[in-house]
Amino acid sequence: MTAHPTITELMKRHHHLCDAHLRQAEAFARAADLAACSGAFATFRSDTLAHFAAEEEVLFPAFERSSGMSHGPTQVMRVEHRQMRELLEDLAAALADGDLGGWAELVQPLGILMQQHNLKEENILYPMCDRGVAARPDFIGTLDEALHAGASHV
Repeated sequence: MTAHPTITELMKRHHHLCDAHLRQAEAFARAADLAACSGAFATFRSDTLAHFAAEEEVLFPAFERSSGMSHGPTQVMRVEHRQMRELLEDLAAALADGDLGGWAELVQPLGILMQQHNLKEENILYPMCDRGVAARPDFIGTLDEALHAGASHV
């Protein structure tokens, strides 16, 4: 029987996947390749939104039930998800307008916000989840399925 990864390992691996798609989109933007940037960004956006959904619909509620904390770290993460969703919409609009320069200006604050957000999750929230939520043997599989439910499979 293969051991499942921890919540931290699973979610950190997915953060790295999303980061790689964003770096790819940024490289295409620097090369002034609008079509390739748009495709890489669409993959990044799809995977990132699937990640947010997996957290908000599966991980955060399970953590809140197990810890009794509904106004702690998960509330902060949800606020940051909303901020990042707004930036994702603005980025998608810039690409739809063919504005790679505007896209490049908007992607920088998103990258900074994501980096800070991911560090908080990876160093604080996910380890707390590993201690409280992961006791259910089927939970990691459910979370992994949720990560890939809305994601692109490129």
